[in-house]
Amino acid sequence: MSAVLDHHDHAHDDHHDHAPSGWRRWVYATNHKDIGTLYLLFSFTMFIIGGILALLIRAELFQPGLQLVNPELFNQLTTMHGLIMVFGAIMPGFVGFANWMVPLQIGAADMAFARMNNFSFWLLIPAALMIVGSFFMPGGAPAAGWTLYAPLTLQMGPSMDAGIFALHILGASSIMGSINIIVTILNMRAPGMTLMKMPLFAWTWLITAYLLIAVMPVLAGAITMTLTDRHFGTSFFNPAGGGDPVMYQHIFWFFGHPEVYIMILPAFGIISQIVPAFARKRLFGYASMVYATSSIAILSFVVWAHHMFTTGMPVTGQLFFMYSTMLIAVPTAVKVFNWLATMWRGSMTFETPMLFAVGFIFVFTMGGFTGLICAMAPIDMQIQDTYYVVAHFHYVLVAGSLYAMFAGYYYWSPKWTGVMYNEARGKIHFWWSLIAFNVTFFPMHFLGLAGMPRRYADYPMQFADFNALASVGAFAFGLAQVYFFFWIVLPTMLGHGEKAPQKPWEGAEGLEWEVPSPAPFHTFETPPKLNAAATRIVA
Repeated sequence: MSAVLDHHDHAHDDHHDHAPSGWRRWVYATNHKDIGTLYLLFSFTMFIIGGILALLIRAELFQPGLQLVNPELFNQLTTMHGLIMVFGAIMPGFVGFANWMVPLQIGAADMAFARMNNFSFWLLIPAALMIVGSFFMPGGAPAAGWTLYAPLTLQMGPSMDAGIFALHILGASSIMGSINIIVTILNMRAPGMTLMKMPLFAWTWLITAYLLIAVMPVLAGAITMTLTDRHFGTSFFNPAGGGDPVMYQHIFWFFGHPEVYIMILPAFGIISQIVPAFARKRLFGYASMVYATSSIAILSFVVWAHHMFTTGMPVTGQLFFMYSTMLIAVPTAVKVFNWLATMWRGSMTFETPMLFAVGFIFVFTMGGFTGLICAMAPIDMQIQDTYYVVAHFHYVLVAGSLYAMFAGYYYWSPKWTGVMYNEARGKIHFWWSLIAFNVTFFPMHFLGLAGMPRRYADYPMQFADFNALASVGAFAFGLAQVYFFFWIVLPTMLGHGEKAPQKPWEGAEGLEWEVPSPAPFHTFETPPKLNAAATRIVA
């Protein structure tokens, strides 16, 4: 990599590196690293809140009968768990990674719009307070499922309005963050870094940002129509006034399916950075990875109604959405093939980032196959709205998005904190999470195939054993994340541990490893110049 750089001054003048101190540093933050840190801390906080709701759900389902909560509260828990995890944990988590890493990877001094970056973060706080606070409103939190289907949403109490408002604010935050990322990547790359020399994490975020700008307004439209149905006498989704609840599903899933890829494409980017670093080989098929990511983004707009096979869709429609869904599996398979080909005959070592990356590939691929099964309309008729679907999307989102975030944390945290995490503890966290995750969600496939519907607070005796197993696994998985925070994240944040070298991973390539650890407050004030003869700088 040093050969790739003609000139990059490592000496950072003291006055350049002066960081504001105290609360003002965080409240008025315009530095991409500080804002990235805020996003990651917010995301982890929401992850813990959403996780507590999930554990309440699993505690109730530990055995048949009603134990802890009534069915109304149970539905509130499932709804809020979904909303908080999707909009509060996974999406802001990846935006945090983008804020931290994209400017470092492309040699930019900061994000393009620093103050807008600050605003887009601080919008999250009132939205989160509104969503979590809805539990304390008259009638309790929204209980229509995280998809907020009509006509249930038209019958909810005032908390539904708070939820709609919060989603609008979160959407505005996402759109601002996306504009920032797009402008930064397109206009602020280091001289000599063409788009096809960019690290894959930057590529996946560029494509994700375009997806966000395209679909967040669609969600805003759907929930605004819900709001006018509730308060202003319209009948978009109310059959009594000539409306159609199925229209809501079409609009929602036109947002919802690209949203699924918004939550997984940055994960693909992180894995594409880590696998070559620990295989000590260049990434196999860089260009095909870029094209696969782009084609996933485009195809994600033509598969939305595979969520709706049981709504009375004509057979022609079912066939179209069945085939388009199977087609989108092809670029995803290209990625898995390229990661495996990168590892093939590489000099692999299995530090924690690589363990999480390999765990991601294994478990995400399983989730992909269960998704392909759901893509078959005749099979989907049987497993629609059962625990099979719950198992499928948790394999994709927990073992997909979340594992990739863990992998990214272990990979880049030495650069963020200047301290190496404890390798033994990292490995304990990986194996504990992997085993507990599979104990939790694998039995749900069988529950779904046996016909157990999702979002039910009670169930007959024949589902008891697998539910008990899943609940035990869920509590073990939750404890693993508490362990991660207190024994891995906190010590590195407090500076306990071995000092991290500038480049802790032998096989890692990219501009982020050209700055000291921890990364100085200001980096790349003079853009690094890449040689004209430079080969691609991504691993």
